[in-house]
Amino acid sequence: MAIQIFNSLSRQKELFKPIEEGKVRMYVCGPTVYNYIHIGNARPVIAYDTVRRYLTYRGYEVDYVSNFTDVDDKIIKVAHELGEEVSELTERFIAAYFEDITALGAEKANAHPRVTDHMDEIIEFIAVLIEKEYAYVSEGDVYYRTRKFKNYGQLSHQSVDDLKIGARIEAGTKKEDALDFALWKAAKPGEISWQAPWGEGRPGWHIECSVMVHSHFGDTIDIHAGGQDLKFPHHENEIAQSEAFTDKKFSNYWMHNGYINIDNEKMSKSLGNFILVHDIIQQIDPQVLRFFMLSVHYRNPINFAQDLVEAAANSLDRLRTSHKNLEHRLTATTNLVAVDPAELAIIEEARAYFIESMDDDFNTANAISALFNISTAANKYLNEANTNAEVLTAYKTALEELMLVLGLQLAQDEDLLDEEIDALIAERQQARKDRDFARSDEIRDLLKAQNIILEDTRQGVRWKRG
Repeated sequence: MAIQIFNSLSRQKELFKPIEEGKVRMYVCGPTVYNYIHIGNARPVIAYDTVRRYLTYRGYEVDYVSNFTDVDDKIIKVAHELGEEVSELTERFIAAYFEDITALGAEKANAHPRVTDHMDEIIEFIAVLIEKEYAYVSEGDVYYRTRKFKNYGQLSHQSVDDLKIGARIEAGTKKEDALDFALWKAAKPGEISWQAPWGEGRPGWHIECSVMVHSHFGDTIDIHAGGQDLKFPHHENEIAQSEAFTDKKFSNYWMHNGYINIDNEKMSKSLGNFILVHDIIQQIDPQVLRFFMLSVHYRNPINFAQDLVEAAANSLDRLRTSHKNLEHRLTATTNLVAVDPAELAIIEEARAYFIESMDDDFNTANAISALFNISTAANKYLNEANTNAEVLTAYKTALEELMLVLGLQLAQDEDLLDEEIDALIAERQQARKDRDFARSDEIRDLLKAQNIILEDTRQGVRWKRG
């Protein structure tokens, strides 16, 4: 195996060598659950689900963990506004998250730890950092001494003197240094809180992932992944906390996916271009959204625009149509010709290019082009008057195998005919044989009224949604 991963820490591609041969420990930062996820959240879900699928395809046993932040300032605020308990709000949106990612073709992680289930470990972790003088108590809050960690800034490639405080780090008189960040926040009246040796409160955002990684994997993991926006300060702070705690390297490889723009503008509520996955998948096939995301390399920015999404839908339909045509021909092929080794060679060459592309830092854009190489060759072969079942099966199997690696479905649930429509199509075929064209046309119109359009092809009768 020769998989290369672009490591954000070194800013170069590196040969992937897991800690334990044949096994991968992978952690992906999950959502803060106070609302439905937006398409910006969907990108890491799709990207790293695909990474996981590919590593599994290449023979690795992947232990994949992705967390839920289920206590946070925003969660508390929204729960208060809605008159709900924090736990009620988070349970509702955790369920919605699973519904959305399932629609996107993403599999659940091996574990989805929650902050509120790890409070004892968080308190113990912070206590060790205080004991080692990497953290200090100030008026009920606990802060991390950023400058004490000599490698701070290594992931974002900034010097500690040039760093600007991130969005979740607020300077204040309680801190020894403006760059110090909160590990524990003292309780405010009426807020959800837990008792700790230094006072009642709740954890800061950054400490959560450090603790959950350590709880599930131990000192060092193979891959830590998330969006580009998490590199600083969140992931930078995770490194500082974890390596101060263990005196060992936290993660060997860091992966960060690029941003999503909407019609070439940054997505934001103020611009009115904030798109929730829950809403958009009511309008477009969620598999089209997945295909669209994978059509661009995960590290590159991606522009969400109607024409680009429509192009993705057309491209996915082309692959699905090739697969359907292969299925139809297989039901009628008579093997009047022998196996053509050249056809099988085309398939193997495309499969090899797919693997080569994915080995190169999971380049799904190039991997998709390998799928079209198979589809184009299959379509050309289907135009032959006589075909061989073994060759047809090889094309069909290759499409199914490689699409599955990308988490893409060749069949849609809505494409499955129910018994009524199936019977009508069979009746229409018989009417045509009986030269009862009036009944044949009547059935066609009836199906069209149900948004089913029939097409007569060389492979037999085809149908599609109008």
